[in-house]
Amino acid sequence: MILKQLILFLNLGGGEVVLILFVILLLFGGKGIPSIAKALGKGIREFKDAAGGIQKDIRESTGGITEHIQEQIQDVKKEIEKE
Repeated sequence: MILKQLILFLNLGGGEVVLILFVILLLFGGKGIPSIAKALGKGIREFKDAAGGIQKDIRESTGGITEHIQEQIQDVKKEIEKE
């Protein structure tokens, strides 16, 4: 899925993708590709974990503000319903 998004992002066609894969195969050989894929997967996982941690920190730091805003919204709705 990520590879598909990358290909779409870079606007690569089928022939260009095949050429890139062929060059990778020539440079690293058949035995080196699994280790490259493993390292790439590990890097992507670490990036996702870091991004998730940042999102969690932001949610936690703004949690009180969000609850306060929700309470204010509910109060306004109640006032509107009374009128």
